[in-house]
Amino acid sequence: MRHQSPSEVVLLDGGVGQEITRRSTRAEPHPLWSIMVMREEPQTVVDVHRDFLMAGARVLTMNNYAATPIRLARVGMASELAHIHHHASHLLDQAIESTGISRSTLSKMGCLPPLAASYVADVAPDYDSARSQYEQLIEVQVDHVDGFLIETMSNLTEMSAARDALVAANQTVHIGVTLEDDNSNRLRSGEPLSSAIKILNDGPIESVMINCSHPETIAKALSELANLGCAYGAYANGFKTVAPLQPGGTVKDLEYRPEMNPEAYTAHALEWLKLGATIVGGCCEITPSHIRHLHDTLVDRNIPIASWRRRRRSG
Repeated sequence: MRHQSPSEVVLLDGGVGQEITRRSTRAEPHPLWSIMVMREEPQTVVDVHRDFLMAGARVLTMNNYAATPIRLARVGMASELAHIHHHASHLLDQAIESTGISRSTLSKMGCLPPLAASYVADVAPDYDSARSQYEQLIEVQVDHVDGFLIETMSNLTEMSAARDALVAANQTVHIGVTLEDDNSNRLRSGEPLSSAIKILNDGPIESVMINCSHPETIAKALSELANLGCAYGAYANGFKTVAPLQPGGTVKDLEYRPEMNPEAYTAHALEWLKLGATIVGGCCEITPSHIRHLHDTLVDRNIPIASWRRRRRSG
C-alpha cells in the first residue's frame, strides 16, 4: 500500500439526509426520511446543502436517496417520482447559487441508492427489476446533474444492475459499497468485497468507495480497493450500529456515536489518505462541522481539494 500524501483530494459532502431530518420540525421521522422534509420544509434542504458547500465540500449529491420506485410505492407516492427528483435538483441549484461559489468548481451528482432498503440485502429486487428501476432513476435525473453516485450497495445484484444501467446510459461509474462493521471485508449481504471487485473489474469504473460503514472498517478494505486500478476512497457513517433499521423503518431507530466528533473523524480520513485514498467525505451523522474540520485540515497540509470533472464515457 502507498503511504504518501495525495496530489489532490476529492471532497464529498456529508450525511445530507440525516442532517435534513435532524433539523426538521417533524415530531416523528417518515419512512421516506428527508424526502418528506423536502416537501414540507424545502428551505431546510437548501440550508443543509449550503452549509456543506460552505464547509468546503465540492461534490454535492441531491436529496433524493429515498425516492426510489419501490419506496415511493410503499407509501402511495409512485406517481411523484419525477417531481421529487426535479424538486431535489432545484433546491440544490438554489443552494449553489446562494453561496456565490463558481459552479465550474463543483460536481452536482445524481443518486442511485439501494432500491428497497439500505442494509437488508435480502429484500433487494432481482437483477432485471433492479436494472429497470435504475434506468428509470437515471432518466429522471440525467438532464440535471454532472454525473451519478451509486451509493450504499449492500449486495452484488443491485451493484451490478446499477453499474450496468449507468454504462448503458454512457455515464461514468462512481460507486459506493457498504460493509459489515466487523472488519470481515464482507458486504452487508455477506458476500465478500473481493467478489464485488471482481465484478467491477469487468467493466468501466471511475472510482470505488466504502460508504455508510463504521470508520474503523475502512482501512482494511482499502487494500482490496487498490486492486481495481482506479481512484478509491471512503465516506463513513457515525452510527453506533445499523442493525435496528429494517425495511419501512425510520432513522429514529438508530443512534449516533457522540465520540465520533469532527476531530476523530478527520483522524480516520487522514489514515485513509495515507493508504492511497483520494476521495473522502461523510455519510449519515457526518455533519457540516465534520466536513469543515476535514477541509481545513487538508488546506493546512497544502493538499488541494477538487471535484469530479463532468465527463461522459465515449460511445
